[in-house]
Amino acid sequence: MKFSIGHRLFASVLLAILLVAAGAVLLLRQNVLAGFGDYAVAIELDRLDELSAALAARYRAGGGWGFIPDEERRGWIAGELRRLQRLREATRVLPAPPAPPAPPAPPAPPASGLDPVMPPLPPPPMARSTTAPAPPPPPPDSAESDLPLSGRITLLDAHGAWLAGRRPPAGTAGTLARRPLQVAGRTVGYLAVARGALPSDAMAIAFLEQLRKSLWPIAAAAVLASALAATLLARHFRRPIRALEDGARRLADGRFDTRLPAGRSDELGELARHFNALAERLGGMESARRQWVADTSHELRTPLAVLRAQLEALQDGVRSASPANIDAMLRQVLALTKLIDELYALARADVGALDCQLAPLDLWELASSHAGAFGERLRAAGLALDLGPAPPDATVLADPDRMRQVFDNLFENSLRYTAAGGRVRLHAHSDGQRLQLHLDDSAPGVPDGALEHLADRFYRVDASRSRAHGGAGLGLALCRRLLDAQGASLHFSHSPLHGLRATIVVPLARHVTESA
Repeated sequence: MKFSIGHRLFASVLLAILLVAAGAVLLLRQNVLAGFGDYAVAIELDRLDELSAALAARYRAGGGWGFIPDEERRGWIAGELRRLQRLREATRVLPAPPAPPAPPAPPAPPASGLDPVMPPLPPPPMARSTTAPAPPPPPPDSAESDLPLSGRITLLDAHGAWLAGRRPPAGTAGTLARRPLQVAGRTVGYLAVARGALPSDAMAIAFLEQLRKSLWPIAAAAVLASALAATLLARHFRRPIRALEDGARRLADGRFDTRLPAGRSDELGELARHFNALAERLGGMESARRQWVADTSHELRTPLAVLRAQLEALQDGVRSASPANIDAMLRQVLALTKLIDELYALARADVGALDCQLAPLDLWELASSHAGAFGERLRAAGLALDLGPAPPDATVLADPDRMRQVFDNLFENSLRYTAAGGRVRLHAHSDGQRLQLHLDDSAPGVPDGALEHLADRFYRVDASRSRAHGGAGLGLALCRRLLDAQGASLHFSHSPLHGLRATIVVPLARHVTESA
């Protein structure tokens, strides 16, 4: 089942929003419960103002806390609260109903010898009211509400030591909600109340219940917000990803001129730039491959064409099978064999199958002896050979046969392309870690732009001049690959003799052994 980037973004954003909403609800629930608990404790402390005033008055009258009995300190606060409640009830005065108007006096009886004094008649009965008078309001602190509160009240002295009421656990007196008791502007003690267990307030529970009911709208809003955010993000990322997909498809079809817009500054823009570099590299390799095939076929066809023409001339009787004609055909066969050998060696080097048998070798002795072997040919070409002094240490790990191939190609290159009357100089020096061997020749030189391409296959600074001297453009490329296979390197630069300098850099055998 295909799960697109848009769906992944939607799920990710939705999950993130729901997690944030759930965390916010949990944090809000905790804060609400804690806030309602503090609010309830503050109200309870306000309800104890009468007790605070009574305790401060008794402290002022007695000059201390000596009025607290020692034997009943735990229940003394509850008893004090009951005493204050009874005192309130005893001093509460209810308003009396208004007196009814007096009836007219009855007529006096006739006088007689006795004039007794008659007690006044009782007032006539009043009509019973149809509505009973309202009962008096209950006291602000009933027994039911005082008992739970009285069990959580603690009286502390000015230093926080327990005096009466609930004894707090050790080390928790400083965490109680308390209010100072002051006498003459001086704090003489504290009236403290322990917080009830959470949740302790019906308002907090109702608020949280209402909050839970509102979670459905919050969840719906989270889904809509995540869908919108995922759509925008998917549109933002899908366009360059689709462009990359199309570009990869075109690149797989061989269209190496494919390029992607690389204007973004994020990772997708970096990926597009790497894609363009890869496409350019593949295009260059494809061009090199085509050039390689064309050059190889051309180089193989040239000696074969010459050899065929000579054989046809012999067959038609135009030429005789003289030693000179046979030597000419042999030279073409040898040139064709050398070209094939070089191509084979390069192909093996490309796949890492070039066989090199490394052994300790005095590279300067091998190079100088090879230069002596070329001495006669150099003198015949009008070139002078100069040999520098031997370096103090020239022992390297190399393959003697492969190094002879390298020196053959380098001296052959100087012999072919150095003008008559010039010089070829071989010298070397070591820095204790590497041996650098330089082969310099005189004019003509090599242009600056051609130096980095001299080791490319079939590359010629002057193609017509190179073919006139019999070069195929593979010798220097083979030298570099042979040296790379032995852990050495080959570099080209301008020579102090105004020609070309070829520098071979090889680690000394002593340094290689110490590093291992």
